[in-house]
Amino acid sequence: MELNDAEMFCSKWLPSWTGGVEAVEHLLSFYSEDTFYLDPVMKDGIHGKERLSQYFNKLLAKNPDWKWHAVELIPTLKGFTLKWQATFPKNDSELILFGLDIVEIENNLISRNEVYFDRTHLLT
Repeated sequence: MELNDAEMFCSKWLPSWTGGVEAVEHLLSFYSEDTFYLDPVMKDGIHGKERLSQYFNKLLAKNPDWKWHAVELIPTLKGFTLKWQATFPKNDSELILFGLDIVEIENNLISRNEVYFDRTHLLT
């Protein structure tokens, strides 16, 4: 994937993570029907958009106001690696986390999304 294409994709995809359950359908529109998704909670991963919808509904319901920003994009043959910063409202302050996504794109949709970050601070 070219850097410009990755930047354009992320400029639309990252904001779709904010907005709670109302944002889930829009977020899912970036994923293929047979997508694979993995994160620190779903260590074995999720196969398929239907199961991903169930997970995203729970995830975004718990985190309706988090914000995601690209720090660095590294194009790859099948997509890109994204270094990101996420801001989570927590009590009367904000928690800022950094992590990365490995994203593979097929036919302009995410076919594989692996998310890596240390979630220790979210558990305290």
